[in-house]
Order: sequence, then C-alpha cells, then structure tokens
Amino acid sequence: MVARDRPRRGRLLHGADSRLIVNRLFTPAGYGKAVNEQSSMHGAPDEDLVDWDAWSRTREELGAGFIRILGYFREDGEKSLTAIEQAMQRRDAAAIVIPAHTLKSEAWQFGAETLGALAEEIEFAARQAIEMRTGPDDLVPQVARLRPLYERTIALFDREANPLARRAG
Repeated sequence: MVARDRPRRGRLLHGADSRLIVNRLFTPAGYGKAVNEQSSMHGAPDEDLVDWDAWSRTREELGAGFIRILGYFREDGEKSLTAIEQAMQRRDAAAIVIPAHTLKSEAWQFGAETLGALAEEIEFAARQAIEMRTGPDDLVPQVARLRPLYERTIALFDREANPLARRAG
C-alpha cells in the first residue's frame, strides 16, 4: 500500500477535563452514551465511507480468497478496536500505536478510506503523545468515533460481499 499524505484533523481536549472524559468514556457504563454523542456529530454519509474502486481491485486481486481475507479483517479489526479501547482505559499511548496502524493498513486495503484515515489520525496522535511523554487523553473524540465507524463500514462490506443481502436490500 502506498503511503498516504492525509490532513490531520480533530478537536483535541487537554488537561483534567480530558482525563475525566477518558475515565467516563472507556468504561462499560459510559462508552455507549459518549460514542453515540460523538458518532452523530462526525458521521460521514455511508456512500463516502468506502472507495468501491479499491474494494473491487482488492476483490479481483484476492479472487477466491477474498471472503476469507475479509473475515480476517473483521477479526483483526475487533482485536485492534479492543486493544485501542483498553489502552485508552490505561492511558497507555504506546499500546495504541500498533493496533491503530494495523487497522489503518487493513482498512485501506479494502477501500475503507474514512476508517483508515481515522485510524491513521489515532496512530499519529498516539506517536506524538509518546514523543511528548503525555497520555493519550487528546484522543478521546477520535477513539469514541472508531468503533461506530468500524461497525458501519463492516455493515457496508457485508452488504456488498453477500449477494443475498444485496438482493434483499
């Protein structure tokens, strides 16, 4: 995959306020509410989530193995999301970098441009937090959007990959 030059964006939170949000957001009780607030503010239309030309190229290149590899993306994506969320709970920026990088790379392989860009933003900010020797508190808004975006993207992939779902929809 070719390296991409993407603009960095997102509103960052600082200080004690962000630590409070991290503690509230990344607990089972607080996660859903905050995610819904964040995802509704920054949701892209579904048609903008996937580059279907890239999807088609990957599908053609992988041939008969496409559905199996897509399944790996689903499994790896869940693992990456969980690792990122757990690292946020621990305020461990270093533990965010690799799963964010993995999610970014795999998302771009399948044309999930929006998901890949958000994962890249998280990876970049986590690396910056490591360099600055700070916690990942500034990543709360981005990480809050990550799982809902992943789930929307997977739903689009499922609809496109499953001929029965396409006929029913």
